[in-house]
Amino acid sequence: MFKDYNMNQLILPLDLEVRLQKNDIAFHVHHLVESIPHEAFEPFLRNEGCPAYHPRMMLKIILCAYTQSVFSGRKIEALLKDSIRMMWLAQGYEPSYRTINRFRVQPEVKELIRQCFVQFRCQLVQEKIIDQEAIFIDGTKIEANANKFTFVWKKSIEKYHQGLIEKSNHLYKELLKNEIMPQIVQESEEELTLEELTQIVEKVDEVISEYDQKIEASTNGAERKALRSERKFPKQARKQLMDHIQRKQRYQKDFEIFGTRNSYSKTDPDATFMRMKDDYMKNGQLKAGYNVQVATEGQYALAYSLFSNPTDTRTLIPFLDQIEQHYFELPKHIVADAGYGSEQNYDDILSNRKREALITYGMYVKEQKKKYKQNPFNTANWQYDKEKDVYTCPNQQQLVFKNYSVRTDKEGFTREFKIYECENCSGCPLRSSCTKAKEGNHRKVMVNEKWEQQKEYVRAKLSEEETSSIYRKRKIDVEPVFGFLKANLHFNRFSVRGKSKVENEMGLALMAVNLRKFTANR
Repeated sequence: MFKDYNMNQLILPLDLEVRLQKNDIAFHVHHLVESIPHEAFEPFLRNEGCPAYHPRMMLKIILCAYTQSVFSGRKIEALLKDSIRMMWLAQGYEPSYRTINRFRVQPEVKELIRQCFVQFRCQLVQEKIIDQEAIFIDGTKIEANANKFTFVWKKSIEKYHQGLIEKSNHLYKELLKNEIMPQIVQESEEELTLEELTQIVEKVDEVISEYDQKIEASTNGAERKALRSERKFPKQARKQLMDHIQRKQRYQKDFEIFGTRNSYSKTDPDATFMRMKDDYMKNGQLKAGYNVQVATEGQYALAYSLFSNPTDTRTLIPFLDQIEQHYFELPKHIVADAGYGSEQNYDDILSNRKREALITYGMYVKEQKKKYKQNPFNTANWQYDKEKDVYTCPNQQQLVFKNYSVRTDKEGFTREFKIYECENCSGCPLRSSCTKAKEGNHRKVMVNEKWEQQKEYVRAKLSEEETSSIYRKRKIDVEPVFGFLKANLHFNRFSVRGKSKVENEMGLALMAVNLRKFTANR
């Protein structure tokens, strides 16, 4: 005996919501998007043309598709035809893949995604899933949708640009030497600008036109031949100058794209070439990608931002600024790994934001080892007399204070150093182990007092039970978010190009991770 099976009979109920399980992820997607204020959808209103799909519905179906590891517009369109949860969220509508792709890259969608993160965090706080005690910050690199071999390097462009400057100056001097044109540029100028090159081309054109008129007016064959011979150099110079102008324009455009970066991809100029962890050939291959910074708590992504620079050190301050401006007020503790440990970052968190920085620095782990502490040639182990302000080296020679030194990095941050110098290093039996300075030069030590105070602060905080327990949560809080994103959600590469579009896709992917975890915990 079989259960009743009849394809010709209408089966009730028709409401698809009844077919979904009680804790289906579609309900959480629905409640999250519905919690977004109505004002956030007003920029999508249009008074002309065919009525558009409601942005709430579009955001719901895209978020739900991302939770199922479906990122392609065509595959999302297919899901709308055979997935019950997608049919219920769309309420029978079937937008095409073009409509889906156009919607998710709109600039206005960025505000909707931000509202998703804000509302999701409010829900976590309301249900007491997170305690708002600390945020855990880390970064990961995700490959851009760009060709691996269409790269442009800043050093190469600088080299070619310098060569172009030398060629242009040499050609200009040749034109002056042959008295083809008058001097229009001051001799003190090292580089010809685009406007000056254009003026030179105009002057050369006038000279060529004069030769053309003389050749047309002349009836003597020998004279015409001589004029054509004289005209040859100006015509060649004009051709070279036009090439120089085109190259200079191209190089200037390259420098504008570079900004503070060292490389970019031709297929996605916002992407920078970085070293990825998935280097299967182990040959240090570079790929175009983005540096994704995420702030988490309770293994949920609460805020994110994308950067084009591969290192994490310079991303912390702008990322914290974005969190405060767009997401939430910073908690008491800011936790990150040693990649973020720098004097500028400590100074910003402790002095400007009045927060506690539970961030290690590069030498923190090494300083804890017995070998480092017992090494007599480490200046950190040298005896220091605070009253006399002198250091004593392993050979019992004193290093006295000489002068102050101020260094400014390319970002404009200044650091102050105190320089100590040994009174006499000549004939020291420990010289080869103590210093690599040339014979005749005395041993010097540079001390950054502010940096040393910051390191002492970090060591003291991480030795306390309460703050050390918070720092130990870092690995089990932020790292699982990246693991879930890449291993479970299979989000390893962006499908769009351009930083604004990539930011939208990254936000959708991270919110999909949050929704899947939230549903699983329920």
